Amino acid sequence: MKKIFNLSIFTLLFLSVMSCSTDDNKIVVNTSNNPVLIAPESGSTVTLNAGAPESTALTLVWDHAAYTVDTEINYTVEMAVAGTDFAAPVEIGTTTSRILLLNNSVLRDRLTDEAPDGLGLSDEEDANVEVRVTASLGDNADLPMVSEPLAFTVNFGGEVVEPVEPALFLVGQVQSYYGLNAWTPTTAIPMRYIGDGETLVFEAYVKVGAGDGFKFVGAQADWGDQTLNLGTIGGVQDGNLENSGGSGDIKVAETDGAGQYYVWVDLDNLEYKYVKMQWGIIGDATPGAWSDETPMTYDFASNTWSITTALSQGELKFRSANTGQFIANDPWKFNVGNSDPLVTYNPASGNFPITAGSYTLGLTVNFDGTAAVTGL
Repeated sequence: MKKIFNLSIFTLLFLSVMSCSTDDNKIVVNTSNNPVLIAPESGSTVTLNAGAPESTALTLVWDHAAYTVDTEINYTVEMAVAGTDFAAPVEIGTTTSRILLLNNSVLRDRLTDEAPDGLGLSDEEDANVEVRVTASLGDNADLPMVSEPLAFTVNFGGEVVEPVEPALFLVGQVQSYYGLNAWTPTTAIPMRYIGDGETLVFEAYVKVGAGDGFKFVGAQADWGDQTLNLGTIGGVQDGNLENSGGSGDIKVAETDGAGQYYVWVDLDNLEYKYVKMQWGIIGDATPGAWSDETPMTYDFASNTWSITTALSQGELKFRSANTGQFIANDPWKFNVGNSDPLVTYNPASGNFPITAGSYTLGLTVNFDGTAAVTGL
C-alpha cells in the first residue's frame, strides 16, 4: 500500500510540472496559435480628426488565441514606437473581445503624453508605431501568447473634418406654399434633425392643404439620384414608410383638413407621425391664466396665428398643447417664449411680460420651428 501511495504522489507532481491550472482549476496546455492582428492593414495610415475627438480613429481587430479548453481569454493591447522591439510600450486597452476601438482624443493622448501614460511623441510629424496583443488566462496572466507586431502610421496634420449632420428633405405639393415648384426634389425643403447623434429622427412644421401629398427624400437632387424615396406602403396612411420609387404619397390632411401640421419622421424604424397643430396663449396675463390655453386663429394663406383679446398685467407664452400631448405626452413640449432666437422647441424659454390692455397678437411658425411674434 505504501508503494502505491508514493506512486500516486509522484504522478500528481509530474502532471503539475507539465501543465498549468486556470482559475477554475481546469488543466490547460498551451499548444495552439497566438492571436493574429488583422486590422488595420499593416503599413496603413490613420489620420486623426481634431474636430471629432469622440469619434473612432483606430479599430484594432485580431483573430483569437486558442487554448485547449473553452474558457474566457483576456487580451492586453500595447503600442510602441516602431523599431524599438517594444522596449518601452504603453498599454492602450484590455478586453475579453477581439476588437478594440480608440477615439481621436485617446489615440492622440497615447501618442503624445509622456511615459508611462504615452509614448511622448511630437504631433508635428507623422508617428510610426507598432501594436501587439497579448492573450492570457485568469487573473494572474497565465499562459501568455503574444501576437506578431503590426506597424502603421498616424498622421496628426490631417484636415479637420467637421461631423456631417444627417439630412432629410420634404418634397411634394406643399412646396408651392413656400415659393417653390411642387414635386421638385432639387429644391426639397430641409427638415430639422432632432436625433441624438445615433438616431435618425426629423421634424417639420408644414402648411398642408386637404388634398396635398408629399414624400421624404435624402438629398436635394433629381429623382434618379435619390437613395431615399420614402412614402406610404400601398398608399395606406398608417404611419409606416417604405423606401421605394413606388411608395405612395403621404396625405396627412385628408381627415382633419387644411392647416399647419407637425410632422415627425423616424428613419431608423421607417415610421412617421403627424398632428394638426392648434396654437394659443397661456399665462397669468391671459383669460385662462396658466391653466388653459386661449386658442388663436390660423390663417392658411399667410401661415400665421392671431388673436385679439384683453390681457391683464402679468406674463404669457404661446403654446401648442395638443401637439406636445400627441408627440411627447407633454403639453409644454412645444411653446414659444421670450428667447433669442424665438423657437417652438425650447420649453425652458422665458415668459413675455405684459401690461394690462387690449392686444392683437400674431405668431408665425416656420417650417424649421423658428418663430416670429407680433403685437407685444
